[in-house]
Amino acid sequence: MTHDEASDAELLAAHVQGDPHAFGVLVGRHRDRLWGVALRTTGDHEEAADALQDALISAFRRAEQFRGDSAVTTWLHRIVVNASLDRLRRRAVRSASPLPDDDDSLPGALVADPRDAMDVRETQMVIAAALASLPTDQRDAIVLVDVEGWSVEDAARMLNCPEGTIKSRCSRGRVKLAKQLSFLRNPDPMDPVVEPEGGENRSA
Repeated sequence: MTHDEASDAELLAAHVQGDPHAFGVLVGRHRDRLWGVALRTTGDHEEAADALQDALISAFRRAEQFRGDSAVTTWLHRIVVNASLDRLRRRAVRSASPLPDDDDSLPGALVADPRDAMDVRETQMVIAAALASLPTDQRDAIVLVDVEGWSVEDAARMLNCPEGTIKSRCSRGRVKLAKQLSFLRNPDPMDPVVEPEGGENRSA
């Protein structure tokens, strides 16, 4: 049987047994999808590339830990998601370091007003941290359904569980995320109220 004829599980098993080409064939089959997972999870091309590289190295080294209780693609998917969240968490720690006060050393385009871009990145990192805090089963379901846009039916097939289980996991996970991320929707009550131009109050 050739590599092209082998199933994903057979390729992974062959890799564990020392086949030098099997893992490359397996990755080649799913690289585009795994890249999409990393990109959607991190929201950044550079971070996604690094996360995918980290994930593939991890999968290469940990292949013998695959127990066959889910599809190989699901196993790879979980490793990529975890690597992506790890990258975002590490970036969040780096971002907590104070920036230099000497703005003269920065290009004008970057000095103009970096706040919007920084706000977006900070929000992505907060959401990633919240996702990472969920139990693995809830995180996997939410990433598949809410982040990547798979149907409940597809997610159930990929995670090898009933559709009702996916719905339940998503529901529980969303409740936890809503509590952790409620401040993103609710403005700080101490923030000053800015009235519209002309002093007219508009009711919602």
